[in-house]
Amino acid sequence: MTVQSEQQLENELIAQLKTLGYASITIKDESQLLSNLKTQIERTNGLAPLSETEWKQVISFLNTGTVFERAKNLRDKFPVKFDDGTSKHIYFLSDDPSKNCYQVTNQITVDHRDHNGRTSRFDVTLLVNGLPLVQIELKKRGMEIAEAFNQTMRYTREAYWAGQRLFGFIQLFIISNGVNTRYYSNGTQHIDFSFPWADVNNKNINEIVDFTHTFLNPTHLTAMLTQFMVLYESSKTLMVLRPYQIYAVQGIVHHAKTSECNGYIWHTTGSGKTLTSFKASQIMMQMPDVTKVLFVVDRNDLDTQTSKEFNAFKEDSVDSTTNTTALVKQLDQRHDKLIVTTIQKLNRAISTDRYLESLEYLKDEKVIFIFDECHRSQFGETHQNIKKFFKNAQMFGFTGTPIFEENSQSKSGLKLTTDYLFDDCLHKYVIVDAIRDRNVLQFQIDYRGKYTATDMASNEQYDEDVEGIDTKELYDNPQRLKMVARYIIDTHDIKTKKREFTAMFCVSSVDTLTQYYELFEQAQLEKQQADEEQGKLFSPLTIATIFSYSANEAVNPDGNNGLIDEETTDIPTQINQSSRDKLDRYIAQYNQKFNTNFNSGDQFYAYYRDIAQRVKNKQIDILLVVNMFLTGFDSKPLNTLYVDKNLKHHGLIQAFSRTNRILNGNKPFGNIICFRNLKRATDEALALFSNKEAKKVVLVPSLEEITMAYEQAVEKLLALTPDYQAVDDLLTEDQQLEFIKVFREVMRYNAQLETFTEYDQDQTALNKQQFSNFASKYADLCRDVRRTGGKEKVSVLDDVDFQLDLLHSDRINVGYILTLLQLVVNSNDEQKCKQYESQIHDLIGSEVGLHDKQELIKKFIEDNMPKMINGQSVQNAFAEFWDVEKEQAYQQLCEEENLKSEQMKVVLDNYEFTKRLPRKEELKELPNFKVKLFERDNVFTNLLLKTRQLIEKFYVGL
Repeated sequence: MTVQSEQQLENELIAQLKTLGYASITIKDESQLLSNLKTQIERTNGLAPLSETEWKQVISFLNTGTVFERAKNLRDKFPVKFDDGTSKHIYFLSDDPSKNCYQVTNQITVDHRDHNGRTSRFDVTLLVNGLPLVQIELKKRGMEIAEAFNQTMRYTREAYWAGQRLFGFIQLFIISNGVNTRYYSNGTQHIDFSFPWADVNNKNINEIVDFTHTFLNPTHLTAMLTQFMVLYESSKTLMVLRPYQIYAVQGIVHHAKTSECNGYIWHTTGSGKTLTSFKASQIMMQMPDVTKVLFVVDRNDLDTQTSKEFNAFKEDSVDSTTNTTALVKQLDQRHDKLIVTTIQKLNRAISTDRYLESLEYLKDEKVIFIFDECHRSQFGETHQNIKKFFKNAQMFGFTGTPIFEENSQSKSGLKLTTDYLFDDCLHKYVIVDAIRDRNVLQFQIDYRGKYTATDMASNEQYDEDVEGIDTKELYDNPQRLKMVARYIIDTHDIKTKKREFTAMFCVSSVDTLTQYYELFEQAQLEKQQADEEQGKLFSPLTIATIFSYSANEAVNPDGNNGLIDEETTDIPTQINQSSRDKLDRYIAQYNQKFNTNFNSGDQFYAYYRDIAQRVKNKQIDILLVVNMFLTGFDSKPLNTLYVDKNLKHHGLIQAFSRTNRILNGNKPFGNIICFRNLKRATDEALALFSNKEAKKVVLVPSLEEITMAYEQAVEKLLALTPDYQAVDDLLTEDQQLEFIKVFREVMRYNAQLETFTEYDQDQTALNKQQFSNFASKYADLCRDVRRTGGKEKVSVLDDVDFQLDLLHSDRINVGYILTLLQLVVNSNDEQKCKQYESQIHDLIGSEVGLHDKQELIKKFIEDNMPKMINGQSVQNAFAEFWDVEKEQAYQQLCEEENLKSEQMKVVLDNYEFTKRLPRKEELKELPNFKVKLFERDNVFTNLLLKTRQLIEKFYVGL
């Protein structure tokens, strides 16, 4: 039996689409696409054939703007002025499928040879009212689906913006190799953000035939395009909802229309609940019987944060309520239908007599409440106050960790659960689902706190039950705290990939936190002394902390949220002035470090927000907390959580989930380092919030299992290329492709192993030097593919996912080299100077990321270092040197290629602003001469190559 070819897959897809109601049409090129577009717009809008003048208005409107601006135009109506003096608004996309025309075509050819020497043919295009809104790219069975994704990326760079640019209207991409199918919005930059479609029970629909039947039928596709796309205002990009988000929105809206009961959505932490709730709010705002939609959070910082996120999805969709009076004023304004507020301000508004007159009209109106993190905020008197005041309220809750009987707190003899307060679970998407879909990462848990006890009856030792005994004296032992602090300082760089990522450390009490903060200071001083004695570079960790007092609103007044099982929270029962003074000292150190001016009083929330942003910006290595930041805080660069407190149930899952946001291939899982024996609590929490088999999915394999997989990958690599020099003997692209795939697996397993402190690469079948040699060949092959692009022939390597982030090192860069050079300048010890210089030359020669800068760095060392005196800033000297070299290279390029220097400056400035390498069409204005037609391809290909080389050398990786 032969393997289904790509052409067969394409033909069968088109045949299936025809059975779903798509009209098959042959469109060979852009002129035919334009002709069909005119016909379909006339047909759907009931117009007579448009004259040349009338059609010019329409095409001029359509043929302008970015992908984002075209997406807005697509959803707008356009006024056409007819030749007879009348006018009419026409539409391009209706949310009613019966008012749209659906067509399918294939192999449309776009000629963009004047840009880069290529023509492109697109596999299958779905036209809605003549506009290409969905592009489907196929690969034959057995090929990586990533190759289809990368092909759409190449077309985005090269082909979609040629000619009339109608392919800039693409809203959705669909990629498939027959057995795996994914969809994503136009503008998506990484395949990790492409999604499988799924049924309501989260079972993925991968086969192209099944996907087409459920996703591409005109009714569902119209809903995807009109209801479940989000135009993200702040970044001017498109977003599309994932299946579970769509089912949640549909469940809430249907419930609001058909039931008076409450409901809740159980979607695991990190699954995008803000976007889901925004889309549900947006739809319910349009319901005529709904007077207000209130999105309610339980912390003041989340009020501002959520308002910002909502307004990012749709500009000015909400006004953030700065205080209770402002909230009441908004509630009193009948036209403000969507409001974001905190539960505390809402409670004050409905409980204060002077506000009642303004709010009286809402008592019997239908008011929809959406509660964020409803496992935290809905189990006290405030919830009951809201229900009593708003007699016709309907409440929807979002939670990643519902309250069940097992993790509930009793109140007046009644166990309050999420089901009790919110009636029905409208959709469920648990952590096992999210990990399977690669929406969040697994956890790698390292238990460093097992204490052995002895069973007096049997005289046998065991350690599984130790966490249940009273170990306060043991946990608070100063010697133990000191050992933990030293362990963290010594291993932090391993866990965070040389500080490419950041960490949080949660502890049991404010008192313990202050002890740890000071122990970190002491441990860093000791490490600095030890490193300097050994001639090593010491780079101190930036450690910050925050803990709150009762005057601050950040702590839920209704309880400790299940975060801990000790009798401690962030806030002592009475303010401990000693702890407050220490916090002021820590904030003063923070102010000095970052040139800020915060305090623990009226500037506390500003301090909170600043810390949050600096954690996201990787300016803080370790954030030391008790409860704060353990729930509701998202930072993709945060990959490690140190734990020295007793977590359980929803508190444990929430805390662990700070680490498992997807970022890149260099972050394979979230690291959890437990200094207490939380194994039983972890197993119980995973069983409670997913199923009893969850730990097989949620927790990464052991060091031994990953090592075995790594060794098998290395074995395949060495069978293909016995050493790195053998890579040069891979002459065909198919052989090179095989090497790329095999070595990529080696890199992936190595990235996972490097987070284990016990891992020693030199003890494996591929030591560090051998790995580095192969990595250089891999990176050079990638560079060759990128630099020889633009040929008429399409290379099979063009669309390969090289996953260079697995090679990337954030610390071994120019800045790191300059730090070492500064030590050389400042040191009076000749022996140490030699050690530093040797280390520098080794790094310059071996680090892949410095290849294109080696010559310049060596020149700086040779020409400038001998002249520098103790204390002089290497950073400043290098910046001056670099600016001169960059200007000379820029002027030399302009002179050699006869370019307009001012226009080249614009191209370089654009890169600095967007961080996106230029495309050929952006270089059209550069030549200071008229480019002959037959030379155009070679001239601009050469110019693109040299411009990108200049950028990579002087602008990237500094």
